[in-house]
Amino acid sequence: MIRIVASRILGMIAVLFLVTLFTYAIFFLLSADPAVQICGKNCTPEQIEQIRVNLGLDLPFWTQFWNYVAGLFGGRTFMVAGSPVECAAPCLGYSFQTSQMVSDMIVQRLPVSITIALGAAVLWLIGGLVSGVLSAVKEGKFLDRFFAGLTLGAMSIPNYVLALALQFILVVALGWLPFPQVVSFSDDPVQWFLNFLMPWIVLAVGYAAVYTRLTRANVIDTLQENFVRTARAKGLRPSLVWRRHALRPALTPIVTIFGMDIAGLLGGAVITEKVFGLNGVGKLTADSITANDQPVIMAVTLLSAFFVIVGNMVVDLLYTAIDPRVRTGASA
Repeated sequence: MIRIVASRILGMIAVLFLVTLFTYAIFFLLSADPAVQICGKNCTPEQIEQIRVNLGLDLPFWTQFWNYVAGLFGGRTFMVAGSPVECAAPCLGYSFQTSQMVSDMIVQRLPVSITIALGAAVLWLIGGLVSGVLSAVKEGKFLDRFFAGLTLGAMSIPNYVLALALQFILVVALGWLPFPQVVSFSDDPVQWFLNFLMPWIVLAVGYAAVYTRLTRANVIDTLQENFVRTARAKGLRPSLVWRRHALRPALTPIVTIFGMDIAGLLGGAVITEKVFGLNGVGKLTADSITANDQPVIMAVTLLSAFFVIVGNMVVDLLYTAIDPRVRTGASA
């Protein structure tokens, strides 16, 4: 097991290095003048020249890239208005448009994105698994057809349409929920829950529909396997056959997409955060793209890649716990 974990970590580091190199090259090689792009509008020639000096844009590309990678682990120093500004590790850069450290901007927004992602994940995972299993149990019957129609409708509704509809119905028309705003859990747990309920629902609806159909298909396929027929022939209780022999093997592809979905959302749910005005990483990304704040865009890109790569590694390790066949193959 230790060997498996070590190999996954080495692979993760290699992929992260290549992603960082590729992302840095896009922002600093394909731009005619990176300093002008980073500085933004209404910059003076002196400010642009200062950015060139700060980022070492007059140096060879590999030297620039090495300085950036070294800053991730050891920090960097930027000269702003003639004064040194320390960027502690992991230094993701400095936003010359907002005069803030990029890492500080992300750390401030990340808790909101994590709350949205984890809350929605709980809803869609429970809803998708339960409805998927029920559809498989009642294959071809009314409940199966009902969930099929429900999932088709849920997959057809764009997030922003559902978000606007829920706001009008639950906030404006009925007044059941407040308009989402960031409230600390320790200050008011009930208000915190109500504020995030609509964003959770909006994100969970589409994902739950996908998980319902995937769970249904996997469980039905698993029920056709010989080991399930053998378990039934032994006279085991139907509930035990479903839980131990049918559902567990069917979870392997579910774990795969769940790891990727949750990792992607940790990098920010752009549309949902923008519609509800929540200051998460997704809204930061949208605002930075609008302002062409390249250091922030690059940092969020690397953060999202980090979450996806780590999520993929966790999924690989979970396979060994869920499916004994994977564990046997790995040990062999």
